Amino acid sequence: MNSRTAYDPHFDPLVSSSIGHDAAYAPTYWVASAGEPPPHDGPVTGDMDADVVIIGSGFTGLSTALFLAREHGIRATVLEANQLAWGCTSRNGGQGQNASGRLYRSQWIARWGLQTALKMHEEIQCGFDTFKQLVAQIDCDAQPGGHLQIAHRRKKLAFLQNEVNVLRQQFGYDAHLLSKEDVHRDWCGDQEAVGAMHEPEGISVHPLKLAFGMLRQARAQGARVHPASPVTGWETHNGVHHLHTPGGIVRARAVAIATGAYATPGLSPLLKNRIFPVLSNSIVTRPLTAGELAACSIRTHQPMTDTRTLRFYYRLLPDNRVQIGSRSAITGADAGRDAHYRLLTEGLARKFPALAGIQIDYSWWGWVDVSHDLMPRVVQPDPSQHIYYATGYGGNGVSFSAHAGRRMAERIAGVRDSTITLPIYDSPLPFPRQGEWAAPFRRIGQRMLYRWYWLRDEII
Repeated sequence: MNSRTAYDPHFDPLVSSSIGHDAAYAPTYWVASAGEPPPHDGPVTGDMDADVVIIGSGFTGLSTALFLAREHGIRATVLEANQLAWGCTSRNGGQGQNASGRLYRSQWIARWGLQTALKMHEEIQCGFDTFKQLVAQIDCDAQPGGHLQIAHRRKKLAFLQNEVNVLRQQFGYDAHLLSKEDVHRDWCGDQEAVGAMHEPEGISVHPLKLAFGMLRQARAQGARVHPASPVTGWETHNGVHHLHTPGGIVRARAVAIATGAYATPGLSPLLKNRIFPVLSNSIVTRPLTAGELAACSIRTHQPMTDTRTLRFYYRLLPDNRVQIGSRSAITGADAGRDAHYRLLTEGLARKFPALAGIQIDYSWWGWVDVSHDLMPRVVQPDPSQHIYYATGYGGNGVSFSAHAGRRMAERIAGVRDSTITLPIYDSPLPFPRQGEWAAPFRRIGQRMLYRWYWLRDEII
């Protein structure tokens, strides 16, 4: 695909001055296999007026535009700095789970109490239904069936058993604990597995095909989508937002920020120090032979994750490749180090020894939007300003981002219902627990935490 600037593998949202302008995609399997992007409206080429502007053309931005048009009759204008769905949407693992944020249901109960946790569960389930409805309308290589969380050490079985009990007894959710023998006989031959929790809801997708389908639907409903149009300045005059792009100024009464971890520090003071961007790496193998498939005993296309804090997420793709991802570097400057690539190849070999040394056809990394309290937000952070954001999925945004866009569209349209009192909707993203003063030191803490996580996951 033609582009004005090359892909920058060292982009870092905490230090880079710009997200880029019409930059090429990261070299992902999804980009290589999605086909040509659908038609769009081209870069902004002059000053224009819009009712609503959405910054970012990933899952969240496109779903916001789609639901604004479909359910509220509002035709939004989407501004994308680079290619369509250039950020996390074209770099993730494609695992849609009945979750969002980093916390388990048992942690919801501990944080908010059972009654709020039950309402949260209902809302997240509603979000998964939104995702399922979109997936059913779009050809995106969907692989339904559930989600398998694999215990990588014996001590994790008690943790999973507790989660199964909570899910079944408190939420009426049909999760099951599987033994090592169950996993190896019916699911896969992961050699680290000592058991697993199976959840009934989970759908893997080709994320870029899904995004392209959402783009087609949104434009068919009247939305306008402008790639190669980064927001380089933002002023507000008499309640009207003036968004500066290289091609002209876009004026709007309302702005929705849907950039995930790809918002540079100067985009909006409402997001400053509210999100902590974390890198995740991913690789995809060549297609497995029949013999390799048999040796690995992979009998499912369902998404799988393990119980590490810095978890591995992996699955068998429709063309019999294996995709696996996990955490990566601390900074963008360090992202290309071979150690981060080896973490995945060695992890793959531990789980499936028959794949040791297998050819890797695709390798990439990207930024995940982690909130400081590990849960997302879909909010209007300042009631006096018509500015909204949906972010903080913590690596669980493939499915919930569709519903987040739907809820953000409702907020923009002025809809207020009982869900607005839920914790993910009733307050802005928090600063670091220690206070905003701690923000510049987060990466020092991240290095220490990564070492502790490794010790806890592998040794202690």
